[in-house]
Amino acid sequence: MRCAIAMPMTTTFGPAALPVAGIRPAATLAQRLTRMLMLWVAAVWIVCVAGVVVFIHYQINHNFDNELEESGQRMLDIVTHNLDVAGRPADGAPPLVAPPPLAGTEDLVYRLVDSQGRPLLVSEPALRARFFGSAPLQQGFYNRDGWRIFTAVHPQRPLLLQLADPRPDRRRAVRRVLLGLAVPMLAVLAILPLLLGAVARRELRVLQRLEGEIAVRGGDDLRPLPLAGMPRELFSVGERVNLLLERLKQSLDVERALAANAAHELRTPLAAVRLRLQTALDAEGGVSPRDVQAAMTALDVLRHRTEKLLQLSRAESAAGLVQAPVDLVQLAATMAQEFWLTPALQERLVLRVPDGPVPAAQGDVDGLAIALRNLVENALRYGEGRGVEIDVQAPCVLVVRDHGPGVPPERLQALRSRHVRDTDSRAGYGLGLSIVSTIVERHRGRLELVSPLPDGQPGLEARIHLLPVI
Repeated sequence: MRCAIAMPMTTTFGPAALPVAGIRPAATLAQRLTRMLMLWVAAVWIVCVAGVVVFIHYQINHNFDNELEESGQRMLDIVTHNLDVAGRPADGAPPLVAPPPLAGTEDLVYRLVDSQGRPLLVSEPALRARFFGSAPLQQGFYNRDGWRIFTAVHPQRPLLLQLADPRPDRRRAVRRVLLGLAVPMLAVLAILPLLLGAVARRELRVLQRLEGEIAVRGGDDLRPLPLAGMPRELFSVGERVNLLLERLKQSLDVERALAANAAHELRTPLAAVRLRLQTALDAEGGVSPRDVQAAMTALDVLRHRTEKLLQLSRAESAAGLVQAPVDLVQLAATMAQEFWLTPALQERLVLRVPDGPVPAAQGDVDGLAIALRNLVENALRYGEGRGVEIDVQAPCVLVVRDHGPGVPPERLQALRSRHVRDTDSRAGYGLGLSIVSTIVERHRGRLELVSPLPDGQPGLEARIHLLPVI
């Protein structure tokens, strides 16, 4: 008879993934950051320039108005004095022309009028101005035909001085100031992409180091990535990657362990089955029932060991581990019922539960059932026919106690390892307590082994301490 065992295939991870055909690589992160930063900087720059234009235009006009008003107030008394010296023109006569010393070299445009708006004294450039006629005869500013006109009222006499300033001069002043600001700002904006690109590439070198660290690794190198010096965002991503690598390493370790355990545990039962069946086939006088029964027994051993190996693999990989409230009293009762189906165990196995309520434990009911079943099986096997007790204690403790010969205290810790038994003379595979220890560890619980019993009697007591539901 030939027996084939399907072993899990080990996945090999290459150092780098092959590029997908037809897909062009996107721009680098540095290029994308530079582009986005430039768009935002340009948008902010335009908004700032618009604000600067409005502010400068207002300030320049405000300064020109202040100068125009100050000049009007200063010139009012001087022009009035010149009018008194030259004499007031007769009604219907043309206005007097201001003397050159008062007009100066700046060609000031002004005129002195009475309360009815009749021109009395004007500057030479004002003779050609036609915009004064529409200016209101009250103190303040007025815009007309590209001129800014200020009217100053004499505080004692019915005279008004109207002084005009060309508005194009103001616009030229605004343009000169803005041009002086815009040229260096545009120059900075032109070289800003180069600066941003250089900064982005320098700050993203940590990504290149991380990429290089991953690229040189083979499929078996699942060590955690070095995270020293990484920024906070990349540090968080690196931690998640390291957790993923750790889970992947655990999965690969479980896969390799299952293959090693299968090779270790199944070789002997398979050889025994083959030998028994070959003996039965070679027996003279036909198949011997005794040999067939021996082969069936060897197959039972093979089935039992295979079940233990699968339990161990499930426990180590934490596959399907569900965190949910577990009723320990119901779990212990269900497990006891399974063993009581065997008549010989109805008297040996005793279930003890507390009178009061027991808090629900946080865990996976299937995983805890596997752990409890292994403890009961070990107790029944090593108890040498004596009684075995399943005891549920508050707050969340499962106790399996046998009254056999017990285990020396110095060997209790070693029993948690796989393929370790109390003595070589006793039947067993050395996997039961290893499975229990792994399941309890996955539940963040604690497995406690006590021998002899707390009351001093011989035996072994296994306690599973679980976390209660919060």
